[in-house]
Amino acid sequence: MRPGLLRAVTAGALCVLLVLGTGPLGTARAQQQGGQENPQGKPPVTVPAGPGETKPTDQYSMTVEVPLVNLDVVVADEKGDIFTGLNKANFRVSEDGVPQPITNFTTPEAPITAVLLVEFSTRGYGLFARNAARWGNEFVQQLKKDDWIALVSFDMRTRVEVDFTQDKRAITSYLSQMILGGFHESNVFDALMETLDNMRDVKGRKSIVLLASGIDTFSRHTLDECYKRVKDTDVTVFTLGVGEMLLNYIENTRATGGGIQRMTYYQADNQMKEFARLTGGQAYFPKFEGEIPGIMQNIASILRSQYSLAYMPSNQTRDGKYRKIKVEVVGSDGQPAQMKDAKGKLTKLIVYARQGYTAPKGPVS
Repeated sequence: MRPGLLRAVTAGALCVLLVLGTGPLGTARAQQQGGQENPQGKPPVTVPAGPGETKPTDQYSMTVEVPLVNLDVVVADEKGDIFTGLNKANFRVSEDGVPQPITNFTTPEAPITAVLLVEFSTRGYGLFARNAARWGNEFVQQLKKDDWIALVSFDMRTRVEVDFTQDKRAITSYLSQMILGGFHESNVFDALMETLDNMRDVKGRKSIVLLASGIDTFSRHTLDECYKRVKDTDVTVFTLGVGEMLLNYIENTRATGGGIQRMTYYQADNQMKEFARLTGGQAYFPKFEGEIPGIMQNIASILRSQYSLAYMPSNQTRDGKYRKIKVEVVGSDGQPAQMKDAKGKLTKLIVYARQGYTAPKGPVS
């Protein structure tokens, strides 16, 4: 399956890389092949023309663009406990300070559709690659039967290792073979941008779980270009720093060159934090192996607890400018909502959502 996928990606067929909505890759491929397969495994239904009927031929066609901004939102308290049970009236969305009516709203507990994007370089004495493989396996263990997961790795190149599947064993089996890293380079900017580009037309909730050091050595794209692409995506990105353990060792042992190493890691951590912040995700930098199961459980819980909101922006100007989005949780009186924790104490709510989007540019075609 992978060779065909790579050829399709080279040809620019984005729908072959990733699923539509929460369906598998097979769904997209089946649509291209006349519906020869579907995610439920049921035979396709074909409605033939009636006797004497012929299919009409369109002489003219018109494309109408309906701009719709989609938001995946998580509401949690300061301790990280997630709040569910909210409804459409509990959310207020504004764009550049202007309130926007919410047109679409769905509640949490939806299947997960995610790309596991792992650094597989020889940097960090191979520790980065080993951490990415082990921790990726922990995330896979959190998946349920209806979830979809794909595995993509990168060093100086980005590779689709396992296509979208609901078979967890396919992912864990491949991860168990990822012992020795490939090249020393870790082109995280290129890898993240390529994966986001291939998810551009995917509908529904979608996410990337990025396990990397955040250190970029040889990317064709700059950090600013990567930030620009991340700011414009509707994919939620969760980042885990696989090099934090090595940094912790350097700091504790005061290894030679530690000062330079620390600055490199600190910059990388800031980049990883920004990838997550801009998309409404979260960043983690575990220093101990024992933190990993809890982190992966938290990510899976967040992904299942996302509210999906959508609105048609009141500003229809096609100026190509960046529009800032703000999502708030409000009570019945329209004021910021106040929630109580398990002990009955008022707690501050934190809303995780993408920070904005870039408006289209040019006349409607």
